Amino acid sequence: MKKQLEIDMLKCMATAVFAVVVFLFIVSCGKKDENLINMKFDPETMPSMVTDSAVQLISDSGRTRYKIVANVWEVYDKAKEPFSYFPEGFYLERFDEKFNVEATIIADTAWNYTAKKLWRIKGHVDIKNMQGHEFKSDELFWDQKTAKIYSDKYIEIKRGALELKGYGFESNQEMTDYRIMRPHDGKLPFEDEPAGPGSAQLQPDTIQ
Repeated sequence: MKKQLEIDMLKCMATAVFAVVVFLFIVSCGKKDENLINMKFDPETMPSMVTDSAVQLISDSGRTRYKIVANVWEVYDKAKEPFSYFPEGFYLERFDEKFNVEATIIADTAWNYTAKKLWRIKGHVDIKNMQGHEFKSDELFWDQKTAKIYSDKYIEIKRGALELKGYGFESNQEMTDYRIMRPHDGKLPFEDEPAGPGSAQLQPDTIQ
């Protein structure tokens, strides 16, 4: 009889402990954690995908035309105007139909507005075409729809002994036919060679 009483008491104690634990759990779950921050996803400022050390080949009209290398590649495909962002270094190669490199682009930062097919390339922009001509600027835009590269910023062009400097620039996307809108402070050696592919055009009505 005594043993049975002890067993009943243990059962009652276990039930009481279980009830206390359940009560404390319900109370703790019911309390709001004031330290929690209510964050909402903003597609304009928060990327839907981030890739580190990215290397990617991109096709155009069924042909591989570009190679992109970037330390960080952020994709904002849910934004009102979808874009990709390369905040920590950007390198691009453009290929012709025979996979020869037509041009290379190096910059600190780049944006690719995918719907518009418009690139904004900024910060120590360095471009070289297949003839070895070098273009340096702080900012360039590349419109793939019109196949044009342009800028209203300061630009320097080196083509062998020829050096051009000025503001405002426009070129085909192969960087073989280009002009400076407001040239100044350049080095123009005398040459008897006729103008050909890759020739630089100056605008005499805008020379300062």
